Amino acid sequence: MIRGGRGLRGAVQISGAKNASLALMPATLLAPGSYTLSNTPNLRDIQTMSRLLESMGLGFGHADSTLKIDASHVTKFEAPYEHVKKMRASIYVLGPLVARYGHALVSLPGGCAWGPRPVNLHIEGLRKLGAEIDVEGGYIRAKAGRLKGARIVFDVSSVGATGNVMMAAVLAKGTTVIDNAAMEPEMTALAQFLVKMGAKIDGVGGNPLVIEGVDALHPADMTTIPDRIEAGTFLVAAALAGERGATVRVERCNPDHLSAVTTKLEDIGAQMTYGADFIEIQPPPAIRAVNVTTSIYSGFPTDMQAQWMALMALAQGTSIVTDTIYFDRFMHVPELIRLGANITVKENIATVIGVKKLTGAKVMSTDLRASASLILAGLAAEGTTEVLRVYHLDRGYESIEKKLQGLGADIRRVAGEEF
Repeated sequence: MIRGGRGLRGAVQISGAKNASLALMPATLLAPGSYTLSNTPNLRDIQTMSRLLESMGLGFGHADSTLKIDASHVTKFEAPYEHVKKMRASIYVLGPLVARYGHALVSLPGGCAWGPRPVNLHIEGLRKLGAEIDVEGGYIRAKAGRLKGARIVFDVSSVGATGNVMMAAVLAKGTTVIDNAAMEPEMTALAQFLVKMGAKIDGVGGNPLVIEGVDALHPADMTTIPDRIEAGTFLVAAALAGERGATVRVERCNPDHLSAVTTKLEDIGAQMTYGADFIEIQPPPAIRAVNVTTSIYSGFPTDMQAQWMALMALAQGTSIVTDTIYFDRFMHVPELIRLGANITVKENIATVIGVKKLTGAKVMSTDLRASASLILAGLAAEGTTEVLRVYHLDRGYESIEKKLQGLGADIRRVAGEEF
């Protein structure tokens, strides 16, 4: 429940990166022992991954953003549908299980409600390393002796496939070269974690990745990087609903991970100040219309597309929002229109004609980032906005309503009708 029009100001601290944590956690399957992952956010997706790994025999303790994992006893090599249907990242267990134990049974993934996101790149990459893989009855069944290094060229840069193949290759015999590897910070963090565990990886953060397989790895500890999408969401919130003349300071973030977003915020007229681990933003007197086209890192993130569209809804002029990553990631558009936005969509291109005001209404979340866009629009809208199905938010934002309250927003979570 949001009462709009309260100007945001103050400081907010960013949590650890959901998508980095979801890659680091399955990596613990690669070596027995105890791990400590600091700065791990308390999110529904983290809980889902914990339950999946617990079902395989791992032990977990999570307190004060510190996640402790005991991977001494892996007793099961299956990721059943009941876990995987809740979150696509569950497929990350496939590479480690095949590499270390020689077999795996992993349900085809679920996750967000939009878009076909095929797992063929994961499967093809593992086959190149020597795994025998069949897909039947909704499950990926994989088996292998010791994997062997190979040259793998991804047709499309895929974060998930890069992570899975990298985790498999570190225990393969010989050298693996991954061309067109994803260079997202979350994959760099995974590679750095694997190196701390004893893996030999050259080219971390770039292309190609060259991995020299080792016989065994050992446990290591890691501090999870800040969540760049959460940081970007709060920056856009400040640009859209910040108090004029005041600033919002986004702390415990990495400005280097956000340059595609912050450059666009400068283009709309926001005043930006950068530090080693913070960004300060002062909203513009009037929001300029600025086009965005999503692309792989270091381009504009598809996970910021919905939030940007909420911002452009109140811009002066017309903007074009193009998503080249997921062609049908526009389920938030009808809900933004309910708030008064003027948006039309054709294929993977949305045309946003800025309006003078948004008006509160009852809207429904359809996925994680769509939920965020509706909250941002509600903060700037006149009157009261009710956002339903907020459980989507809890997959990727840690206490977002409390953090917004700390910036002065009139927002609260209420028990409501189930839909």
